[in-house]
Amino acid sequence: MDISTLEDFYRETEKQQPADAGKEIGHFNVFNTAEVSKQGVMPYNRRTYYKISLISGKNRAEYADKIIPVEKNALLFATPRIPYNWVPLEEEQNGCFCIFNAEFLTRMKSGVILEELPIYRPGGVPVFQVSDEEATEILAIFRKMQKELTSDYLYKYDLLRNYVMELIHYGQKLQPVAVLNPSHNAAARVSSLFMELLERQFPVASPQHRISLRTAKDYAGQLAVHVNHLNKVLKDQTGKTTTELISNRILQEAKILLKQTDWSISEIAYSLGFEELAHFSNFFRKQTSVAPNTFRG
Repeated sequence: MDISTLEDFYRETEKQQPADAGKEIGHFNVFNTAEVSKQGVMPYNRRTYYKISLISGKNRAEYADKIIPVEKNALLFATPRIPYNWVPLEEEQNGCFCIFNAEFLTRMKSGVILEELPIYRPGGVPVFQVSDEEATEILAIFRKMQKELTSDYLYKYDLLRNYVMELIHYGQKLQPVAVLNPSHNAAARVSSLFMELLERQFPVASPQHRISLRTAKDYAGQLAVHVNHLNKVLKDQTGKTTTELISNRILQEAKILLKQTDWSISEIAYSLGFEELAHFSNFFRKQTSVAPNTFRG
C-alpha cells in the first residue's frame, strides 16, 4: 500500500511550506479546501502525518469495511495509523484543513501523546457531522490558525499547538456520524484491500529491504479491522486463513529469491521478515519438505 508523505503532499498540491517551518520542531500548515480540491478522489493509502479537516460539501469516506457518508458539514480526523479513501461527490468543496506530525505536539508542556487520545484510538469512527453553527465555530479556529501562521509573533507555533488541541477537544465532544456497512460488498472490499496490501510487499528489491507486514495482526492493524474479523472474511472469500495466505505468498517469494538471485540464505531470510535463519529454514522445510539450500540446488 502506498504511503503518502509530507513531501508527496506538497508536490501533489503544488503548495509552499511556511518559510520558517524549518526552524520549528515538527511540521504544521493550514489550507483552504477549495485551493487543493482539484486533487479529487484521494487514493486509499496511509499518510505519515495527521490531518484535521472541516468539510463543507457532499463526500464519502471509506475506512476498510466502513463507509461514512457526509451530506453537508463534517469534522474529520485522519491519523497515520489508519489508511482511508476520500471521495468527493460534488464539484464544489469548501472548508479548511491543517496537517501536522506527531513531533509538532511534543513541545507542549502537557506532553500530549496523540494515539492515547480518545479520538485517535483504533476502531473509532473519526468523522463527525456538525451543524452550520458548529461549522462556523470550527471555521473560526482555522481562521485564527491561518492568521497566526503568517504573523511575526515569536511564540506563534506554541499558539498554533493550542489551536490544534482546541480542534481535537471540539471533536471529542461530538458524536461520530453513522456508518454504513453494506454486507454484500464489505467482505469483498476487505478481502481486496488485504490482497493489495499483501502484493505490495513484493517483490523484495534488495537484501537490505525487509517486508514490514508479517502477521495477521499487522494486516488487520493496517486495515483498521479486528484480526478475527479479517480472518473470517478471508476464510469465507478465499477458503484460506490470513496466516495461510501470508505464508503462501512469502513461500512464493522465497522460491523466486532462492532460484533467481545470488543472495545468501541469511539475506533472504532477513528480507522476508524472519528474525533467525533457523526460523526461515524450518518454515521453508515445513512448507516444501526440503531445506532452502537443497531447493536452491
